[in-house]
Amino acid sequence: MSTDCKITVFTPTYNRAYILENLYRSLQRQRFHDFEWLVVDDGSDDNTRQLLETWQAESNPFPIRYIHQENGGKCRAINQGLKHASGLLFYTVDSDDYLTDDALEKIAQWEQILPREEKFCGFCGNLGTAPDTTPNSLFPEGYFDGNAFDRYGTVTGERAFVFYTDIHRRYLYPEFPGEKFMTEAVTWNRMAHDGYKLRFYNDVICIYEYKPDGLTQAGYELFLKNPQGTGLFFREKAVFLKYPLKTWLGMWYGFTCDAMDRCANRQIAQYIAMPLWLVQPMKWVHGLLQLIRKKR
Repeated sequence: MSTDCKITVFTPTYNRAYILENLYRSLQRQRFHDFEWLVVDDGSDDNTRQLLETWQAESNPFPIRYIHQENGGKCRAINQGLKHASGLLFYTVDSDDYLTDDALEKIAQWEQILPREEKFCGFCGNLGTAPDTTPNSLFPEGYFDGNAFDRYGTVTGERAFVFYTDIHRRYLYPEFPGEKFMTEAVTWNRMAHDGYKLRFYNDVICIYEYKPDGLTQAGYELFLKNPQGTGLFFREKAVFLKYPLKTWLGMWYGFTCDAMDRCANRQIAQYIAMPLWLVQPMKWVHGLLQLIRKKR
């Protein structure tokens, strides 16, 4: 598919009109202009549409594209964004984050020096609480070549993932009826399993502040409410990282404890890929441990 610009800056948003301007103004401050801003509004009922229409009418050196969809969660919004993106690179920036003034310039430079002979699906900048402040791990050489699995060890903290659009389109998120959340790591892990590499840079290109209405703050409750997506993530991670049986058993037990009030035994077994006959014994163990704790 042909590309019309170097970078698609993609923002999924839901009722974030009160803070979205911070990101917009940071885009206006960019020194690099070969990009588009693609916003997928995931069913907002605030004044997000009016804001975007106002900004579209302003004189900017970059186009702003706005798509409204029925509320379906961030991963569905990403799938939608990938279908409409026209950039060579696809960079998801959450609506409560904003960019450093040289972020897109650095991204364009990084893409130019990425080794063509190696199987890279993209690269990552750092996230920080300020342009020169990050709690994440730093690398002596200024960057580290690895893959998404390194997020479970060598690479700590949240990162700003930038993917080649045509590669990311091959890894759309599965969509489960009735569920609206799935960790983005599902597709990152699949890329890594297929041999795709990532280059992780020390440089902070995105400033974050977790909001009370954000997905990060919602945390574990999102996993509980979306057992199919959660089960998919855990079981694929276990397969890709070749968990030993002991780790599988711990994963099965934890998932059973979390899902037992929401899912039937057969669903638990299916979602986490465990033998059906093992679900009930896991529940008995959980009940026994709860009883012991109460008596102490």
